[in-house]
Amino acid sequence: MRRPIGSEGFTWIEVVVILVVLGFVFVILSPGYRRERRTSLMVACHDQLSNIGKAMLVYANDYEDKLPRAGGPNTEWAPTIPNWRATTRRDAFGLASDGTGGQASVSASLYLLVKYAQVTPKSFVCKGDVGTTEFTLYDQASIPSGTELIDAWDFGPLEESSKHCSYAYHMPYGPFALTISNRPGMAVAADRNPWIDSPSGQGADFSRFKPDIAPFNGASHQARRGNAMTHQLDGQNVVFLDTHVEFAKHAYCALDDDNIYTISTSPTAGDPLGTPPKLGSQPSSRKDSLLVNDPRPLAGQK
Repeated sequence: MRRPIGSEGFTWIEVVVILVVLGFVFVILSPGYRRERRTSLMVACHDQLSNIGKAMLVYANDYEDKLPRAGGPNTEWAPTIPNWRATTRRDAFGLASDGTGGQASVSASLYLLVKYAQVTPKSFVCKGDVGTTEFTLYDQASIPSGTELIDAWDFGPLEESSKHCSYAYHMPYGPFALTISNRPGMAVAADRNPWIDSPSGQGADFSRFKPDIAPFNGASHQARRGNAMTHQLDGQNVVFLDTHVEFAKHAYCALDDDNIYTISTSPTAGDPLGTPPKLGSQPSSRKDSLLVNDPRPLAGQK
């Protein structure tokens, strides 16, 4: 062995290893590296939403111009579906014999792209979305042999489904579900809604958000408070009905500066502020883009 150096008795090899590790730590903690990584995550998320948007159009072409909507014609939004492993749509969503009623999650509507449009569960996970992982059948208990992804109706049961989908979707239940005949500037999907609890934590404090345009005239840091937490409040990737995707630096990026994460207070014009949604919320009109995700279950809830 080489002669120890210094009072601690380190060998030359140990010194080299320590220097390499310190150099690596310096690099990953440097502002340049963090910016590069954040940009990389934004681009990857952008590409995933672009593919999801295109898959929605393929789906709509097969389903009378309607974008994915789980359940029946008057199914209500719920944080979970009755049976994500059911053998029939009726049993999966608790539909009546005539196909009405029932309940469905937002993620169940997005899962239709896995069932019918060949989108992989991995495509619904943004690497910047803390606490979200890819949905696989191997992680689920008591799955019958031969079960495939296309046999499921959601990204797992209640305690799991919100952990496997990073994206918010325009409210598919109720009178204002989107079809391809809506205006191209309507927002369809984006990073998670910042006002709704998610695997990464509780929803943000709405009182700290203020748009930086007239008549609100908030400061830039107040406007950032309305952005998705997935990308550290820098903005959000948004796919619009014409399938183009942009990284919007403000949440009020839809028609007439409408906020994609809040309910508009005006039925005729966009609302940059609006009010934050909760389970069961609906857009105020056909011009109101309202992107929501399923709230995470409360501790101990089954």
